[in-house]
Amino acid sequence: MLLMKGDTMTQGIRKILSGFNFIDKNWGGIYRGGSYMLIGPRKSGRTLLGLQIAMESAKANDVCLYFTLMRPKDLMIQAASLNFDIQSYMNQNLIIVVRVAQPVEAYEMYNPDDYLVEYFNDIITVVDGYNPSRIVFDEITPFVGFRNQDYLEHTFLRTIEKIEDRDITSLFIIGEPATQKTQEIVEGLSQYVTAKIILKKESNNGRERYQGGIVTISPNVGHTEGEFTSEYRIEPNKGVTTEFSLDRTITQTFEEPPMIPKIRNFSKPTKVDIPNEPYAFSNVYNYNDFLLILNNQIALYKSTGQQFNLVTFKLEPTAQMRGLLTITQLQNTIRQSTSKKDKICVVDNKIVVLLMRGNLKSVIDLMTNVANNLPSKDPSYVSAVQDLITIYNLEVDERFENAESMMDAVLSSEMMTNAFQPLNKYIG
Repeated sequence: MLLMKGDTMTQGIRKILSGFNFIDKNWGGIYRGGSYMLIGPRKSGRTLLGLQIAMESAKANDVCLYFTLMRPKDLMIQAASLNFDIQSYMNQNLIIVVRVAQPVEAYEMYNPDDYLVEYFNDIITVVDGYNPSRIVFDEITPFVGFRNQDYLEHTFLRTIEKIEDRDITSLFIIGEPATQKTQEIVEGLSQYVTAKIILKKESNNGRERYQGGIVTISPNVGHTEGEFTSEYRIEPNKGVTTEFSLDRTITQTFEEPPMIPKIRNFSKPTKVDIPNEPYAFSNVYNYNDFLLILNNQIALYKSTGQQFNLVTFKLEPTAQMRGLLTITQLQNTIRQSTSKKDKICVVDNKIVVLLMRGNLKSVIDLMTNVANNLPSKDPSYVSAVQDLITIYNLEVDERFENAESMMDAVLSSEMMTNAFQPLNKYIG
């Protein structure tokens, strides 16, 4: 029998503002430690509503972990439309943006379900590292392609229970069902959350200036105020709102687009050619996306002390001139030698690996794996190539304030001569 002290439970459950006026007005906010699902089609305001919840968290000086499939530049533009300077909150570590790679390769496997479970497990791993007050996962639609729906529901329930046990408020965004099968999936998952927020987009065919539709908030547990439905609009600086004039005479006008605050130039992640392998995954990122991930790890180190390493591999020009090894071959060798949690970035003739588990054994294991995964096993080839791959291992410490300073330490010309050592020196 499970016994619970009533006083403890009562004091532990309280409401906090969501950032969406419709919820805050009718429900008085959302439950601290509750889980919510936002369902809606594309361009219905899903991401804006997720950002509104993140912004409300940051305004309350609470840490929000924001998982996204979007490019950083696109996310910042979306936030700017709310007059939300997300970069400033990221600099204060109140908003932690985690870029998530789509599990495309999983669906080509014989049994993708176990592989997809790892994506849900990764959520818990990241949550444990940052200990946020809220998380927003925008969006989980690509991660629910389980063949076994019972297994999916069990995995999702276990995930939200672990999050709720930490008293973290969560919002999971999912696309509007397009088929009977996806309808069953959404209904199956949504039964486990505290409440649902459903956006139904309406086409105005140019009759009105602002997009919108119908929003419904529907509780599964708590929120005894009940279910509410209202018209909503998406308006500049407000985002998704139900507070607007009911005047229907507004017509479409053509104006100059609003000025968007200057943002950093994040570019699209580089698509890397990867051999067709049964369990292939891409953990290779372009420079700007890699900096974003590295900044998150530095913030995690400063808040929790969790160590990590940057291991930089440099391919000497002689290797390519002699036809022994190209930078692409070295990149694929390193990719095969890392786990999907480690991150890779290629800069000219150097390949930088963000090794999430920072210890000497992990570094040596990585170098050994690289040596074992070279294109040829011929001893004379391996010996020759190992002389032409040089390595610099850098462990994070208090000197590094941000990703740029740490990358400068491994890419500067001074380090090229003094710090890099041949691979065979490390592994003997």
